[in-house]
Amino acid sequence: MITRRLLEDEDLLFLKRPDARSATDDPAVAQRVSEMLLELQRDGEDALRRYARDLDGWERDDFELTRAEIDGAEVDSELREHLERSREQVEAFARAQRSTLSDLEVEVSPGVIAGHRLVPVQRVGAYLPAGRFPLLASAFMTVLVPKVAGVGTVVACAPPRRDGTIHPGVVHAAAICGADRVFAIGGVQALAAMAFGLGGIDPVDMIVGAGNAYVAEAKRQLYGRVGIDLLAGPSEIAIIADATADPELVAADLLGQAEHGPTSPVALITTSEDLGRAVRSEVARQLEELATAEIAEAAWQGHGAIIVTRDRETAATVSDELAPEHLEVQTAGDDAWYHARLRNYGSIFLGARATVAFSDKGATGTNHVLPTGHAARYTGGLSVARFLKPLTYQRIDHDRAGSEIAAAVVAISAEEGLAAHGATAAKRLARVELEGGRTR
Repeated sequence: MITRRLLEDEDLLFLKRPDARSATDDPAVAQRVSEMLLELQRDGEDALRRYARDLDGWERDDFELTRAEIDGAEVDSELREHLERSREQVEAFARAQRSTLSDLEVEVSPGVIAGHRLVPVQRVGAYLPAGRFPLLASAFMTVLVPKVAGVGTVVACAPPRRDGTIHPGVVHAAAICGADRVFAIGGVQALAAMAFGLGGIDPVDMIVGAGNAYVAEAKRQLYGRVGIDLLAGPSEIAIIADATADPELVAADLLGQAEHGPTSPVALITTSEDLGRAVRSEVARQLEELATAEIAEAAWQGHGAIIVTRDRETAATVSDELAPEHLEVQTAGDDAWYHARLRNYGSIFLGARATVAFSDKGATGTNHVLPTGHAARYTGGLSVARFLKPLTYQRIDHDRAGSEIAAAVVAISAEEGLAAHGATAAKRLARVELEGGRTR
C-alpha cells in the first residue's frame, strides 16, 4: 500500500517502514490458474471432479447441498440472532441505496427523448470464503445485496471442510440471505463451475466475492466471459489519528486487519510523533497476547507503516495517495474536515467508536467488498448499483426533431468518411421532405 513516492518524501517521518515489498501479482499463480481454467473448460465435469477430490477432498457424486443439509446447519441460537440482526442492517442499507437509483427519461431537445431503465443482472454466483477463516458476513454482501437489487437467481459456492461439510455458519448465512442454491465447491474450480456451467450450476452472468490469490486471479482471467465485482487483493487499513487518539484502540484496529493475512498492508498516519511511538509500542504488546499473532505480526513487520505528518493537510494528501480499502479517522475535532476533504478510500470509519470490524461483520449495514491495491482512486465498493444495468433508449417523437438531428448526422458522417452512417440519416430526411413531413 505504501508507494515509492511516499517512502522517498523527505517531509514525512516514518517511525515504521514496511520490511517487504507490496504484494504484487505472482506469475506462478497466474500460470497455475490459467492451466486450471483451460483444463476445466476443456474437460468439464471430469476436471471439476478431479479438482474437487484432490483439493477439497470431495467424494460425493453431487456438489449441491440438499434442503435438509441447509436447514440442518447447526448454529448456536445466540449467534443466529446476531447474524439475523446484521443481515437486517445490511438489507436496510441496501434497500435505502436502491431507493436512490431510478429509471430516467428526459427530452434532450424538442421531440428527442432519451432515457435509461435499471435492469438487474439475471444470474449471480457468490463465492463465500471459508478457508483459513470462515467469513460469515460474506453472504450478506454477495447474496443478500444482489437479491435486494432484483437479481433473479443467486447461487453460492463455498469450499467444503475435510469432513465433507461446509462451515455451518456460512451455510446458515447463505440461507437467511436468500441463496437459491448452495454448492460445496472451493477455489478456482468453484469460479469455473459458475462461469462455465459445471457441477449442476447453470452459467452465471456475474461472479462476486472475496477469496485467496488464486480466486482473485481466476476472477481476473474470467472477466469478460462473466462480470465481476472487484479484483480484490489483501485486506488493507489506514488510520488517520491525532494526539488525542487512544493508542490501544488504534493498535487494535491495525491488528484487526493485519490478521486477515500475512501480506495485509496496515498504516497509521498521524500528526503526533508521540502517538505514533505509543502505537508502535502498543502493537508489540498486543501481539504478545493475540491468538492470531503469527499472521498479524507477519503483516505488521512486512507491510506495516507509521507515518508522521506535519499537519492535517499533509495527512489527507498521504491518505489519498494510499487510497486504502478501509480508512479510519480518530481525531479530537477534525473528523468532519477529513470526511469532506478525502477522496480515495473504499469505506471510511469516522470517530473512535467506529471500527472496521463493525462493517466486516455486517453490523453497520455497509458492504465490506471494497477496492484494494489503490483501486479506490477510481472505483467504490460493491453495492446494489453494481447489479443494475442502466439500459439506455431513445425515441424521436416528431419529424421536425428527426430532421434537425438528421442534418447534423449527415454532415458529421461526411467529415468522418462513414457513408453508410450518413445514408441512414439522409434517407430519413428525404422521406420527410417527400411525404410532406411524415415518416413511418
